[in-house]
Amino acid sequence: MRARRWERRAREEMRDVYDLHIDSDVTVQLNDCCREDAQAVFDVLDGVYQVEDMTAPPQAATGPSPTVWTAIFDTAGGRRQEVSPTHLTSPVGATLSGGYHAVDEVQKVLAAGFDVQSLQYVSGDQETEARLLLASR
Repeated sequence: MRARRWERRAREEMRDVYDLHIDSDVTVQLNDCCREDAQAVFDVLDGVYQVEDMTAPPQAATGPSPTVWTAIFDTAGGRRQEVSPTHLTSPVGATLSGGYHAVDEVQKVLAAGFDVQSLQYVSGDQETEARLLLASR
């Protein structure tokens, strides 16, 4: 009896940790930009949140291919540094996806560092996707 109760409690705690982690992660995809602009955007977010994973396209891509920079940020952790306006060489397309609250928080941080134009929102049951255009202030 005691073992069953312990197992059930352990499963509930793991589910709570899993749900919390999923709700706080935001995937950020940047496109239509150079390496320096992608790094500038990710540096702003990395100063506020903890980067979970980052994927860069290959250094030397052969032939015409779209370049997408991807990083996952945990909005529950990080340094929470102040955000100041950041320079971009040209506008950057950004797609944010994750839990509603987490995506909203990331969008607020980006708005502190860049001029943000909202292009589209796609809402689901548990997650949302925001498409933005970032530019220098």
